Amino acid sequence: MATQDRLIESTQELLWERGYVGTSPKAIQQRSGVGQGSMYHHFTGKPDLAAAALRRSAAQLRAVAEADLAGPGTAYERIAAYLHRERDVLRGCRIGRMAQDPDVVADPQLRAPVEETFDWLRGRIAGLIAEGQAAGELGAAADPADTAAAVVAVVQGGYVLARAADSAEPFERAVRGALGLLAAHRAD
Repeated sequence: MATQDRLIESTQELLWERGYVGTSPKAIQQRSGVGQGSMYHHFTGKPDLAAAALRRSAAQLRAVAEADLAGPGTAYERIAAYLHRERDVLRGCRIGRMAQDPDVVADPQLRAPVEETFDWLRGRIAGLIAEGQAAGELGAAADPADTAAAVVAVVQGGYVLARAADSAEPFERAVRGALGLLAAHRAD
């Protein structure tokens, strides 16, 4: 793996584990096995490296979500596939955890990949709901944008509840609840 990729990958993991403040340049260098000179050859500093790591995490999250959302089946089935996909629930979401980090939220460069990813996800799910409505699968009563926001909130909130309980059960329960609400909008 190239030096730059090792730095980014190590920073992704550290941000997920420790947050922005807890991710020191020294920790990044130790995790990646890259020296200080090489690190600063590729990146101007910690904010630049963290931004690259967040952009990569965002791209990876979008790719995984898109695989489910673009898969086979009805709109409901594709949203269900996204909600039921295998996750490390107790670790939380790489991107969602950054939305809770005050240093990330305060920095427009660091916040941008987080904000863009959630905008994309809400838009993608809203599009699926609209597609399901156009196909006669889902009733017209559900507002696609509002429903998509609720689905994304269920996932992110489910992570928080699971971490608080140290159990995946609250996440799974939230997913079942969201799918039940969405199923209630299925056309007969």
